[in-house]
Amino acid sequence: MKISRFIEKYFWVFLITGIFFGLWMPAPFAVPGYLPKILLGMMLFLVFLKIDALEILENIKNYRLMAFIATSYMIIIPVLLFLVFSFFDKELAIGVLLLTAMPAGVSTPALTDILNGNISLAMSIAIVTQLIAPFTVPLLFWVINFKGLEINILLLFKDISFMVFLPLILSQIIKNKFPMTIIKSQHFFTSANVILLFAFVYFAISSQSEIILNNPATLVLKTAILFLVFIILHFIGYLICYKEKKENKIALAVTSAYMNNGLAIVLASTYFGPDMLVLMVLSELPWNTLLAPFKRIVRRLN
Repeated sequence: MKISRFIEKYFWVFLITGIFFGLWMPAPFAVPGYLPKILLGMMLFLVFLKIDALEILENIKNYRLMAFIATSYMIIIPVLLFLVFSFFDKELAIGVLLLTAMPAGVSTPALTDILNGNISLAMSIAIVTQLIAPFTVPLLFWVINFKGLEINILLLFKDISFMVFLPLILSQIIKNKFPMTIIKSQHFFTSANVILLFAFVYFAISSQSEIILNNPATLVLKTAILFLVFIILHFIGYLICYKEKKENKIALAVTSAYMNNGLAIVLASTYFGPDMLVLMVLSELPWNTLLAPFKRIVRRLN
């Protein structure tokens, strides 16, 4: 119990350690393409084990808000940021589109809890965006298409469905078959997910460590741009429903900024070149470091 609580409390240490070891002690073997998919599926499976699908449907009572948030987060904001960055760099614009089109991260309810936000709202947004991602992501890359981008939309849909729907279905089946076992072991799920996330970050960074270390100047610029994108997402999320209560605005900000970039890494490794994959891997840096300063800012906001 003490070990699991320690891991949960200092989860950021494990994530930063994964980045560090991925750069300086990369895996001594070629990381197979299926490994990130398996790790991501396992993480979603553990999260879904803690969730009752029927309760989720009951919690999503404000259909207008859910529809507005889902449309804004999954389509409107990615398209607007894509158009803005297209004026400067087409490849960077595609990277920003891929990253911002991802559903809210499965850890957003926990991050919302740290900021004293509305956990139920964060959970609802996370689940809704996870479920519609297999439809909205392929749609975006079908609508916003240009010469040189070759993506098999059907394969993209299949991969996202496999990594989202399959863990959800399996988790609910197992939960119904072994309810008491799941209840007794739930306190281990979050710490287990931190370890899985450490492995995911390590292998993601490890696979691109040579490129990252050999191009420090270019990567510093890309990292700075990613920090800017994440900061923008924080404030868009906080202000998008400015009349809501503060705890709701916190949940909206967290679910806007802390997307499932693990899914973006998997898709980049499958459908794009190494430069795009490196950009998605670099998104781990702002993802893992901006929560603390945002928490200080939130204390001063209404």
